[in-house]
Amino acid sequence: MSVNRLLRVGSVAVASLGVLALSACGSDPEPSGSSNPSSSDSSAAADCPQGTLNAEGSSAQKNAIDEVISKYNEKCADVTVNYNPTGSGAGIKQFNASQVDFAGSDSALKPDEMTAATKRCANNAAVDLPMVIGPVAIAYNVEGVDKLVLDGPTAAKIFQGTIKTWNDPAIAKLNSGVTLPSAPISVFFRSDESGTTENFAKYLAAAGAGAWTGEPAKKWTGTGAGKEKSAGVAEGVKSTKNSITYVEWSYAVDNKLGIAQIDNGSGTPIELSAESAGKALAAAKPAGTGSDLALKLDYATKEAGAYPIILVTYEIACTKGLPAEKTALVKSFLTYFASKDGQASLTDLNYAPLPEEIRTKVDAAIQSIS
Repeated sequence: MSVNRLLRVGSVAVASLGVLALSACGSDPEPSGSSNPSSSDSSAAADCPQGTLNAEGSSAQKNAIDEVISKYNEKCADVTVNYNPTGSGAGIKQFNASQVDFAGSDSALKPDEMTAATKRCANNAAVDLPMVIGPVAIAYNVEGVDKLVLDGPTAAKIFQGTIKTWNDPAIAKLNSGVTLPSAPISVFFRSDESGTTENFAKYLAAAGAGAWTGEPAKKWTGTGAGKEKSAGVAEGVKSTKNSITYVEWSYAVDNKLGIAQIDNGSGTPIELSAESAGKALAAAKPAGTGSDLALKLDYATKEAGAYPIILVTYEIACTKGLPAEKTALVKSFLTYFASKDGQASLTDLNYAPLPEEIRTKVDAAIQSIS
């Protein structure tokens, strides 16, 4: 089955999450342009401001946001959008320091970060807007191994550093019939503060049966060699035999890396696809209130066919408090990002588009920015 077909299936599979979000937050004003399928896109194109928009953060969404910027500029040629993929931690810091107009983060704002963001927004609310759904691959480059199965405890021990060689009995047990080399395992991790790191560590903590000893955070606490950003760890594995890392699906595919199947305890190893990631996403619950659309993911799900290592990249923005010209730019660009056209442009890049129920919630939140 093609990736595009899987993405379409995956979008259907995650639709139930939007129902959760709607029920948790109550009724909302009808999003702009909901009276006809293309009006949201048309409004984004018809109301184009002029100026420069600066943003920073998640490298997980770099390929996605670059594509959206390109498509947006076909409609709004007089807007320059600069996105610096320095990592989620750096993006939040720069946003809270008023150095950028919005930030991208692979985890929702923590209470202390939200307090700082509120202050940055002139004591108005900041919001987490889910915009990009990106599964996280355990990507590998192992001589002679075309198919690799891992479970939570084994992955946790590899990335913790307690499993050191590829032919370790724990790996061999999960990969019957596969000839595993006796070579040492070379682990690469994100050296910058990263929401991808935090999401992956949450998976290791939830599914690792105690093998992961660190607290999930944007700063890596396991073993390995550090590389900056998603591109750095992907290149590290690509150029190093018998190596492994965690990285967004699109980077693993672009670099032609092996992608481990995950045994989540349901009895059958699960291949990463939009459909399998969608089944895991369907187990998420709303965690924000009002226009804040943060989600709580279930990394330890044992649902059959559910790929448990997923992340959601949020755009973090002020509901109020920016200068009028910056508000117009943020609102225009994010409106297009959340539009049907904007989300459809992500399907060929190994991201899953927002389910319609969530997309309309995000659009409504963006339209409330003033």
